[in-house]
Amino acid sequence: MSSEKIVLILIFCLSMMSWGHCKDRKHFVLVHGACHGAWSWYKLKPLLESAGHKVTALDLAASGINMRKIDDVDTFAVYNQPLLRLLATTLPNQKVILVGHSLGGLSLAHATDEYPQKVERNVFVSAFLPDTEHRPSYVLEKYGERTPTSAWMDTKFEPSGNKTSMFFGPMFLTNKLYQRSPVQDLELAKSLVRPSSLFLEDLSRQKNFSKEGYGSVPRSYIVCTEDIAIPVDYQQWMIQNAAVNNVLSIKGADHMVMNSKPRQLFDALQNIAN
Repeated sequence: MSSEKIVLILIFCLSMMSWGHCKDRKHFVLVHGACHGAWSWYKLKPLLESAGHKVTALDLAASGINMRKIDDVDTFAVYNQPLLRLLATTLPNQKVILVGHSLGGLSLAHATDEYPQKVERNVFVSAFLPDTEHRPSYVLEKYGERTPTSAWMDTKFEPSGNKTSMFFGPMFLTNKLYQRSPVQDLELAKSLVRPSSLFLEDLSRQKNFSKEGYGSVPRSYIVCTEDIAIPVDYQQWMIQNAAVNNVLSIKGADHMVMNSKPRQLFDALQNIAN
């Protein structure tokens, strides 16, 4: 065989390997929960990137380093604007995998309802999981009914315009969210959390998420077995209520699974993506 043919075969093989790598590469968009920000994904983001994926961890309005204040964010749509803007500017042939934690599950549903053609899959990580049969606030309302006031510990709730703001206190962070996470992550959270809101007043007035939008995109749920904030039985109830079949479980994970079990969360997302 001539040297020219050998070179051509090598080029062809390399190009096929490269094409296969690009085909398997995903774009993960990580959406944080209430009072948190993009910073909460600092362990997971490099793990996904080291596997060749593109990763965007964003701050929703009045979160992380976003300059808005929660008093100036009157609706959930405004709160979710950074995610909507990201999907609006995503190229038509480049779908993303949305990963939402805690309240971030509502952000996923809202954004997917607006841009279903831009989303390959929604992944709910110990997150509030809405359906298409009830108003968007339904899973939050049911959660409120089963959660006694005392469970919120030192969380502060205050009137804020046409809504109620919420700010996690150090006792709540320690005992309800980060009880199995490294103490360094707890201290980081104490320094970086900001007032947020569940936007119950606004979400209770919005129309149901549509079957043609949010309901048309595949969904996965990652259960965290030691979550005290959103207990396993409530996670399972939401999964059944929304008829989600693709369910994974991470044993020993508290609510902040990205801190307590980052490698296991990475493995679960790899499993879902593949």
